[in-house]
Amino acid sequence: MSETLFDPLYLPCGVTLKNRLIKSAMSDSLGDGTGHPSQEQINLYQSWALGGAALSIVGEVQCTSGFAEKPGNLVLNDASDLDRFRQLAQGGQRNGCLMMLQLGHAGALSYAPTSDPKGPSALDLPELTCKELTLDEIHALPQEFARTAALAKEAGFGGVQVHAAHGFLLSQFLSPLFNHREDDFGGAVENRMRLLLQVIDAVRTAVGPRFVIAVKLNSSDQLEGGLSEEDALEVVKALDQTTVDLIDVSGGTYFPGAKSASDSAGGGPYFLSFAKRARMMTRKPLMLTGGFKTLQQAKHALADDAVDAIGLARALVLEPRLPDLWRNDVCPEPQFPRFSQAPEGGITAWYTMQLTRIGEGSAPFDATDLGDAIKAYEERDALRTKIWLEHFKTVFKSV
Repeated sequence: MSETLFDPLYLPCGVTLKNRLIKSAMSDSLGDGTGHPSQEQINLYQSWALGGAALSIVGEVQCTSGFAEKPGNLVLNDASDLDRFRQLAQGGQRNGCLMMLQLGHAGALSYAPTSDPKGPSALDLPELTCKELTLDEIHALPQEFARTAALAKEAGFGGVQVHAAHGFLLSQFLSPLFNHREDDFGGAVENRMRLLLQVIDAVRTAVGPRFVIAVKLNSSDQLEGGLSEEDALEVVKALDQTTVDLIDVSGGTYFPGAKSASDSAGGGPYFLSFAKRARMMTRKPLMLTGGFKTLQQAKHALADDAVDAIGLARALVLEPRLPDLWRNDVCPEPQFPRFSQAPEGGITAWYTMQLTRIGEGSAPFDATDLGDAIKAYEERDALRTKIWLEHFKTVFKSV
């Protein structure tokens, strides 16, 4: 029998999600610049918990400060103030909501003002320059992820998501576009997925059997020469043999010049056809993120037995109470803003600053405020960059 949106979801580790609607990871940029949660971020995740989401995933939580995606990312390691993370976990796990941290490392796409970007291979392109990680640096990564996962558990979070999508480090290893290595971590897809599998094993050893581990995986990079769907299916097949509890299917990359799938004007879930193919490769619970805009789309994806959970991002920015509203057949089609002549990255900036408005309890922007949102976004990044460099100056000098 097909599951419905408000049936519980039982995960392999023994944890139960109260329904199938998940707030998927976004880079909310609401860290305070020192890698710690801000009060606005705590308020934001509490809003989603009270709005009925079964699970919220905090995007781009770094294991170290050297390879962040933005200066508003969180950083969780032995130098962090764990009590501040506990406050985030407590606020975001009200009303039966589970909360997870997405373990990130931007690699070649690390924010240049605070990083010395490094990826699987050295790249020297007009808009992307990075050094190559050494074998010693690669071998150290699984334990870095594992330590942050263990601290997440200690702080009271319900799980972690290993980020292997959207062109960040583990996705870069999977992608021939970024990964030109000729050692055990490059070449055939079996080698390119090696680091991801090592990270999963190390994380599971660190957190034990009853802590949720998810993986976010690209269906493809949607770029010529990048990760293909066929190789992505091989990764899914390999993940089926691991201890992961949830595979979150997404797609696309932030490789310079690549179009963001989330900025598409498409009318439905972006990666549903891939999810149906992935279902044949695994019986792990599957989550699909990207393009869900209506209640009917979410219902159909579950009714087709294509996926087990629906990842919502921008829809929950527009209406944090959407899960409870949908439970009561209210607001079946949230009204998404339409932007004219938005610059590259402008729509993302608008949604990011909308998250800030929710956390502040301020009135939301509308589409005509795009310019103001972009300006506020850029000014905040500049301010957080200064704070980040001052706070992490010893680490940064050693990167």
